[in-house]
Amino acid sequence: MDIPHVQLVRQTAPQPTVADVAGEVRRQWAISKTAKRIKPGMRVAVACGSRGIQNYLVIAKATIDFLKELGAKPFVVSAMGSHGGATADGQRELLASYEIDEAHLGVPVVTDMDAVTIGTNSVGQPVWWDKNALAADAVVTVSRVKPHTDFRGKFESGILKMLVIGLGKRHGADQVHSFGPRGLRDMIPAAGKVIVEKTPFIGGLAIMENLNEQTAKLEVVDRDDLWDREPVLLEEARKLLGRLPFKALDVLVIGECGKNYSGAGMDPNVVGRMLIEASPEVETNDPKITRIGVLDVSVESHGNATGIGIADLTTTRALTGIDQTAFRMNNLTARSLWRSKLPITFDTDREVIEACLDTCWQPDIPNVKFGVIPNTLEVAEVWISSALVEEAKAVPHLEFVGTPQPLPFDANGNLMQEKLFPHSVRGRRCKHH
Repeated sequence: MDIPHVQLVRQTAPQPTVADVAGEVRRQWAISKTAKRIKPGMRVAVACGSRGIQNYLVIAKATIDFLKELGAKPFVVSAMGSHGGATADGQRELLASYEIDEAHLGVPVVTDMDAVTIGTNSVGQPVWWDKNALAADAVVTVSRVKPHTDFRGKFESGILKMLVIGLGKRHGADQVHSFGPRGLRDMIPAAGKVIVEKTPFIGGLAIMENLNEQTAKLEVVDRDDLWDREPVLLEEARKLLGRLPFKALDVLVIGECGKNYSGAGMDPNVVGRMLIEASPEVETNDPKITRIGVLDVSVESHGNATGIGIADLTTTRALTGIDQTAFRMNNLTARSLWRSKLPITFDTDREVIEACLDTCWQPDIPNVKFGVIPNTLEVAEVWISSALVEEAKAVPHLEFVGTPQPLPFDANGNLMQEKLFPHSVRGRRCKHH
């Protein structure tokens, strides 16, 4: 089969960016109400999670350094629910993969999974919380605020979710997810009220990122302002979210899925597929994509291919690389099983792409609207087929780079992704090795 030639397009809309990340982190803490709550000698737990956040080490280190300036004794506590196979070693390894470790931060990193119940929420459910965080004199969170992959609400991914699910450890994550998407929407605020009332949590650093995955805004939200402020930041983050510049595609090829790109492996906000049991697909979701192929699971996912079922087709090697323990633990805890049903597989990338083209309901190959992206986090650059060129010319802030060319395959029939996307996570990873 003739695979269409592709043309690189780049989204160039001006993006808000923080120039001096460490300096801005320090400034935000310094001007916050939260800083006034910290007294010399206090043991302060700094909650860090498992999301791939740009500049995460810089942000965490600047937070810890500022707490030390105040005379506090900071330590890191893992806040990622059941990730890392819900084990202390697994969570330590995940944090270390982002360089959130004792060597880089100069403070203890505590990843034990012990959680205790601290009360009952308004729905009558117990509220769980990390034992080490509870024993601290104060707790601060460092997390990204962004639209969630499973539901819509006033609070989605952010400070409150980290308090409830991240610091709820396995029990907290399990209990909130057991009610499905409505549980996430309603249970996070219900459990959050108990946590804000009964724990030493004093405030959180909210991180927002732009289309190019750069730090766009940093703001410390004090515990007293959490209920009013986080929903405002969520709406700002929604506007910043990277999206594909097209309303519909016949085929989308995604280089890698992974937890470092999205909690759902491939961000439903980007690919327009929610795939939630017993829930209608959101009609407003764009783009409408007929056929999705994904070629690899990222190294950073440590074998957790959660969300791989958002794609229709994949490679044998992607499924072979799944760590069943981590995969099952995350999916059975999250209770969203549709998204992780295993797609039909082929041995080579070329076969996956050809099967996508063959089954995309557009038999006339020159008219196939075909796109390639490295993952759903890095969508500033997209390779597109000629059938999308006219549409692309009408999109503001979309520039054409170079000329059309065939997709580069190696001798084994696998796509040379790092050649297409040298600046992507994978491109940088390959250069590094």
